[in-house]
Amino acid sequence: MSKRILLLGVYGMEMVECGGALAINARQGGFSFASIMLASDTMQSEVRQAAAELGVEKVYFNGFERGGVDLRRDYKLALCRVIRETRPDIIITQDPEHSFEDLDPDRRPAMLLIMEAIALAGRDFGLEAMPELAPHPVATLYYMSPSRPNCSLSLAEVWPQKEKAMDCLAAQMTFSGRHFGERLSPAERQALYPGFDQLASDQAKGREVQRAMDKALYLHTGLVSHSRFALAEPYRRQGLFEMTELLA
Repeated sequence: MSKRILLLGVYGMEMVECGGALAINARQGGFSFASIMLASDTMQSEVRQAAAELGVEKVYFNGFERGGVDLRRDYKLALCRVIRETRPDIIITQDPEHSFEDLDPDRRPAMLLIMEAIALAGRDFGLEAMPELAPHPVATLYYMSPSRPNCSLSLAEVWPQKEKAMDCLAAQMTFSGRHFGERLSPAERQALYPGFDQLASDQAKGREVQRAMDKALYLHTGLVSHSRFALAEPYRRQGLFEMTELLA
């Protein structure tokens, strides 16, 4: 059944990391949206290209201050507006446990901001700033790439879309290639991707590192976990699963 799904992300690559869920929903006639707190002009252009590959209807770029994400009223209002405009059945966002330990800047205050915005979007908060938009409570929340997943989503039908979407993120791949080229020893680089040092650019190096990490994660959630899925996106659904019968 088609749904309205919204990703509330901090960085642009998160849209591709949960791109399987967004693409599957779009294929089924649903509406997929993304909201990104921090993205340079270059990254915004590349994320829009990736969104087109995944069938994402619209990407909101919040333009928040890098290194300055906090609980200020303007930021709460911005995310409430996105939630009320898109009226999602499901919100996907970063995992609270993983975000606390992840040393990407802004992840910890962003987690508090996201949860506050989700809560406030369903109340009478900020109605004077957006009188045309009614409150919208969100019943279902999924955490992406969680430390403790409790469900998985097959990528078999949308793996090529995810790969093409990741290909669009040239700036992120360039950063990753440079980072891992400096961080890993020659032996580690060779083990990760034979011929790593001979690749023509930092972008190519970063893309192969990302491809290896993606395959490792999705195989671990899929086939390695004795799943019926070969490659699977991991999620943690908040709260109990509500069913009228047990799933096979």
